[in-house]
Amino acid sequence: MKGIRESQFNEAFKDACELRRIIHSCPELGNSEHRTAEVIEEYLDSLGIPHERYLDTAVIGRIRLGASDSENVKTVAIRADIDALPIEEKTGCSWSSEVPGVMHACGHDVHTAALLGAARLLAETDTDVSGNIVLIFQPDEEGSGGAMRLIEEGLLDGVLAVFGAHVVPDIPEGSVGIRYGKFYAASDMYDITITGRACHGAQPEKGIDALAAACEAAAAIKHIADDETDRCAVTTGLIRAGSVRNAVADSALLQGIIRSLGPENRARLKSKVEACVREACSRFGASPEISFIESYSGIVNTDKETEIAEKAAVSEFGEDKVVRINEPLMTTEDFGFYVEKCTGCFYHIGAGCSMPLHHPEYLPTDRAVETAMRMHYATAMSYLEDTENK
Repeated sequence: MKGIRESQFNEAFKDACELRRIIHSCPELGNSEHRTAEVIEEYLDSLGIPHERYLDTAVIGRIRLGASDSENVKTVAIRADIDALPIEEKTGCSWSSEVPGVMHACGHDVHTAALLGAARLLAETDTDVSGNIVLIFQPDEEGSGGAMRLIEEGLLDGVLAVFGAHVVPDIPEGSVGIRYGKFYAASDMYDITITGRACHGAQPEKGIDALAAACEAAAAIKHIADDETDRCAVTTGLIRAGSVRNAVADSALLQGIIRSLGPENRARLKSKVEACVREACSRFGASPEISFIESYSGIVNTDKETEIAEKAAVSEFGEDKVVRINEPLMTTEDFGFYVEKCTGCFYHIGAGCSMPLHHPEYLPTDRAVETAMRMHYATAMSYLEDTENK
């Protein structure tokens, strides 16, 4: 590892594994990560890395390398999410969650520990490179999304690029997954209220059947994805209408979610849902009210930063440990808000665990901590060294 002695790496990795166990055993839900934030702060203090709190539980560390007061110096950020999930742990490991009904079932303990390990490597590196590195320990990725609230607080002011990682079970242990362009889906929820006119079921011509309009709209929505070239998912998960079997329903509620890739697809799919509903309602004479609730924006990796990450991974681990991810995912991640604000790349780390994310037995290996730690260090240094981004 360039600029780092083997003994330094070994000590940083040892620290990261110990921190991972502490964080894993005391998981905290989004916006309640008080103990986790204290653990992070205590370790940054031990390294002499200045830090500050954002929101209530976000910890932001800052590292300066070389002549960081120069006008041409670059600032790069690395993000780790720190919150846990409301799941009862069943891994059986000796450092399992001590909090009933809460566990790190999505690997955020690995993400946090790996960034802390990388922070030590970055703080101790022997390099002539100048630059600023922002360490983002973000709360509430699993809930309402801490990323956007941090951005609104001005966290990314002056930051040129953001990098981050997620440990996943579907690439080999010790490997890094790289995806150019559209990677994670945006998600938008929809609430549709259809108003008709109630009447006796024996005289349906006297009413306006809101339930029939809702069913026709839901069927049309179901087929939206058929004509799309990019992957997407449009799901109506709830229809609620009527109260008795022999009357025409005067209102109906539909609720669902759209998962799309990229801002253009996102806007088009919302328009298609609205068109399906209005067309169905017009045939029955019903009146629709349609509202969309925007959630995470999806991740679209920028090419230059992805290329830097890929080259760093190849240099650090070898070509055989770098996996090109061919298909985008329909899952969501609030890291997308960062790359909407500036450039960046999100990459995957092999978890070394076959259980899926959010499973009560999901437990990545310590090698995942090592891989993510090394990847963060190599990517940040490669970005700062890259003269094309000055």
